[in-house]
Amino acid sequence: MDESKTTALPQRELQHHGAPLTEQIVITHEDLDRAHDRERVQNIRTQRGLWSRARLLWLLVGPGILVMLGENDGPSMLSYAATGAHFGIGFFLPFVVLTFVMACVVQEMTVRLGAATHRGHAELIFDRFGPFWGWFSMIDLMVGNFLTLVTEFIAIRAGLGFFGVPPAVSVIGAWLVLFIALMAHRYWTWERITLVAAMFNMVFIPVALLSHPHWGAIGSALLTWKPLPGGLTQETVLILLSNIGATVTPWMLFFQQSAIADKGLTTHDIRFGRVDTILGATLAALAALATIVATAPLFAHGMSTSNFEAAEFAQALQPFVGHWGSALFALGMFEAGMVAAVTISTSSAYAFGEVAHRPHSLNLPFQQGKSFYLVLILEAAAAAGLVLIPGIPLVYIVLIVNVIAVLAMPPALLFLYMLVNDREIMGDLISPRWANSLALAVVVVLVAAGLLFGISVVAPHALALMGGK
Repeated sequence: MDESKTTALPQRELQHHGAPLTEQIVITHEDLDRAHDRERVQNIRTQRGLWSRARLLWLLVGPGILVMLGENDGPSMLSYAATGAHFGIGFFLPFVVLTFVMACVVQEMTVRLGAATHRGHAELIFDRFGPFWGWFSMIDLMVGNFLTLVTEFIAIRAGLGFFGVPPAVSVIGAWLVLFIALMAHRYWTWERITLVAAMFNMVFIPVALLSHPHWGAIGSALLTWKPLPGGLTQETVLILLSNIGATVTPWMLFFQQSAIADKGLTTHDIRFGRVDTILGATLAALAALATIVATAPLFAHGMSTSNFEAAEFAQALQPFVGHWGSALFALGMFEAGMVAAVTISTSSAYAFGEVAHRPHSLNLPFQQGKSFYLVLILEAAAAAGLVLIPGIPLVYIVLIVNVIAVLAMPPALLFLYMLVNDREIMGDLISPRWANSLALAVVVVLVAAGLLFGISVVAPHALALMGGK
């Protein structure tokens, strides 16, 4: 059988209003690949023992780890670096842990939605709320993703800049790597390659250890949420929102749900999807905390880092972590931008295909999924080109994009909340009361953060009063 083409099974007769109706079932290349993956899963399910359970987990994990480590992207890691440099070890360590707990709450809902419906997030919005909201959510996502992609190429450019790589070479080279990653035409292969790359996010942990952190101060900060040097200021609010936007963003909803559908997970796999998400959040949180700890010496020594990019952070850290530590920091920034560029552009392509009713799967050959691959490749190419414009304010763009992500999140969560509580599509997997309560708490935190940002812009002096000064 030629798997590059669709295959028509024999016709069968159905009854429709008393009259026979002939239906032809068409099996596509995408269906064959996904069925092959599911066959492997089912074969291992029949086996017993710890090793079989570990193999099953290995086959089913992926979307959760990718979405969490993908969210540890260029602007996120720069935000954490700026946090450590501006505030040291204190309030923001437990606050970042809280943001990853929020991310787990939100992404668990997408796991259930994807497994229960086998459809992507944009497709469900289109079907349940109509074409207007379907196209609106897709366009809103693609605009936000484009801005974020710009910041990913900023991180790639800055990270490789530490090693003396010219901006044009680093940005164009990264785009070519993204293009090559798609050539497998297989979701499983693409996912495993991207997972291996994503694990390099852990390089921030040895950098933190090389900075010889004060473990007592870290433990005290995690337990007491103190100190917060300078109190509640406009700069504090900007970093606070930037850290939330570094962890909870709209593209995550679209990517993980669509990836679960593309991977072929079923309702039997939901608990593995939860483990996948929690594991990804744990790894990403460790890398985020390590980045704050790694740059805390800059705060302790009173260094001004307000306009630092990734390469400048790496250079400034050299006296505290050595040449190898600085090189690892720069390499980590490059990895963060590269993995996020792959996953975020893929989420845009999924959303476009779902709303435009075009083929949308990484299991498709290029000719069959041409619109899917072109959206992915061209959006990344446009963002890469923008980064090469001379004089563009790179650091300001990085912080503002994270803030925009926070402000865009409550409407996205509203759609998610309504879908996951729609009994017609969820059946018995509808959200329990405790899950809805946690989701509501996340919305409250995000809205409160947005209001705080509004106050910091309109009435910055009011922050001093709120902070008790």
